[in-house]
Amino acid sequence: MQETAVSRVTSDELSERKLSKPYAILFLCFVATFICYLDRVSVSVAVLPMQKALGWTETVKGIVLAAFFIGYLVFQIPSGYLANRLGAGRVLGFAVAWWSLCTMLTPWATTQSFPVLIAVRIAMGAGEAAMFPAAYALLATMISPSERSRAVSAVLGGVPLGTLFALSVSGWVIATFDWQTLFYASAVPGLAWSIVWYLTLRSSTRHRQTRSTQRSFHANHVGVRDNSAPGSVPWKRILTQRAVWALVINHFCSNWTLYMLMSWLPSYIENVLGKPASVAGLFSAGPWLSMFVVANGCAWVADAFIKRRVKLLTVRKVAEVAGLLGSAGFLLLASSASTSAQTMALLCLALGSLGLTWSGFLPNHLEIAPRYAGVLMSLTNTVATLPGIIGVALTGWIVDVSGTYTMAFAIAAAINLFGSVIWIAFAKAEPVVV
Repeated sequence: MQETAVSRVTSDELSERKLSKPYAILFLCFVATFICYLDRVSVSVAVLPMQKALGWTETVKGIVLAAFFIGYLVFQIPSGYLANRLGAGRVLGFAVAWWSLCTMLTPWATTQSFPVLIAVRIAMGAGEAAMFPAAYALLATMISPSERSRAVSAVLGGVPLGTLFALSVSGWVIATFDWQTLFYASAVPGLAWSIVWYLTLRSSTRHRQTRSTQRSFHANHVGVRDNSAPGSVPWKRILTQRAVWALVINHFCSNWTLYMLMSWLPSYIENVLGKPASVAGLFSAGPWLSMFVVANGCAWVADAFIKRRVKLLTVRKVAEVAGLLGSAGFLLLASSASTSAQTMALLCLALGSLGLTWSGFLPNHLEIAPRYAGVLMSLTNTVATLPGIIGVALTGWIVDVSGTYTMAFAIAAAINLFGSVIWIAFAKAEPVVV
């Protein structure tokens, strides 16, 4: 009979807890992130014909886009707790199946009522809330310090690639079929992934060799727990650390630009650059490809510096500050560019620069709270979801009132500058919660 509780995990056990197929799990986490953003971003393209068919204003469209983030925000910390209590593997597998089902139900919801549509979008956000807390709980048991930048960037690489793929094919699917078909097609990969995920976890379980690591695997990897004793998360210690709040603030600042562009870039390309909806998604792909290339390239460089004994905090600060300030500068330039080509090039540079932060604040969860990385991610991502609600809706209101995106870009740039100052002053790269 498998154990349902384990004695307190020691630092030696943390270093021993390995999956028999760590690279398979790492790859599947990347695919889950890819599917997460495929489902999430498809709606930012589909919402263009939905708006015309259903007669929505820009403000109403913003509410529909923002509804997802309500569920995503509210269920972050509960997801972190469930991954800690029930297991990251189980929670992640269920979550992917759940949000895929919600994606499939979206066209039906539009035929019912506006409140039903909002409810389905909130439910989808609740499912996707488990993605990163569960993934970080898994990474905490699998990855050595000198591989963190690359591992985190590899898993998070599904963000720009899923976004890029969704933006590239969504317009074609809508033009060839209709917007309803896009939701059905986006849901299928997640349902298939859930089956492969559980089969892989079962296969990994069967290959455990030693009694001690098998105990850790059964109790922690089918799901990983940040701490073995339920209810033992030291919230007071976590919430009173300046380094934790520097991480929270920088996650918020980075996500402001990320979510603003994720939700509004297709609309910007259609309305400002004059491209039709059928190709707006394709034109949006360039900035996301830039983000993927820069994020993963920087991760290799960051880990190389760490292996050469460059101070870890220096690596994290340089990557974070360069990413935030670079993104801010290119957004400001894009708002005043004179041609479509210049605008798209600057937006590529803006999102590419933001990719540098993936070697800054994102691996830092594993460094300042190695036992509680999944729980800490659930905390920072809760606050970092606010831009998806406030920023996305605010952008719609600004466009309705001013008719331009200039102020929206300026606000994002100012937020990035604030995050840089906080990171320089308070970031740390050693455990502050043990």
